[in-house]
Amino acid sequence: MTEQQVGQEHGYIKAKDKEKMLKRLRRIEGQVRGVQRMVDEEAYCVDILTQISSYIAASEKVASLVLKDHMDHCVRAALEDGTKAEEKVQELQEAVERFIKLD
Repeated sequence: MTEQQVGQEHGYIKAKDKEKMLKRLRRIEGQVRGVQRMVDEEAYCVDILTQISSYIAASEKVASLVLKDHMDHCVRAALEDGTKAEEKVQELQEAVERFIKLD
């Protein structure tokens, strides 16, 4: 199996999106540490909730980028060459349902 096939089998993230994701994830990590500090310091509950909603929104943006790359690469490739097309469409449907919490 070639390196490219391994990447296709396990996923693919565009370089420009990968940098965006990593930057956002580092920011989220900092926000979570900040919330931990706020809890430790017994900050005002509404302020803590505001910070939590901020990192949830940032996490959803990262998930959205991953989902978009999955559709643009993995699903599109499966549909174009006909291999595992049905499987990839089902996988995408399940991922979207988990993402928008339809389960």
